[in-house]
Amino acid sequence: MTIDIKLSSKGQIVIPKDVRDALQLGTGSMLRLSQVGQQIILEVPGAETKRSKISYDEFRRRMPLHVGPPATLDEMRAAVDEMFSKRGRP
Repeated sequence: MTIDIKLSSKGQIVIPKDVRDALQLGTGSMLRLSQVGQQIILEVPGAETKRSKISYDEFRRRMPLHVGPPATLDEMRAAVDEMFSKRGRP
């Protein structure tokens, strides 16, 4: 689900009612905010996130094609380590 919202002059946002209802959020509910690059992620602490399973063909469709020489295993490990150090481990 993607919803466009506007930031107020005080830096506040409004979470739409249908989203609050779906997540059972009420006054005083705690949320966790994370910044990942140019993205802001709001999570309900302690809530399990279930990932839907996708087919291999769907995975390939979503992934951009690699351009350039093949990466070594060490380069891939370093890239994953860097990604998690920026994002934080779950």
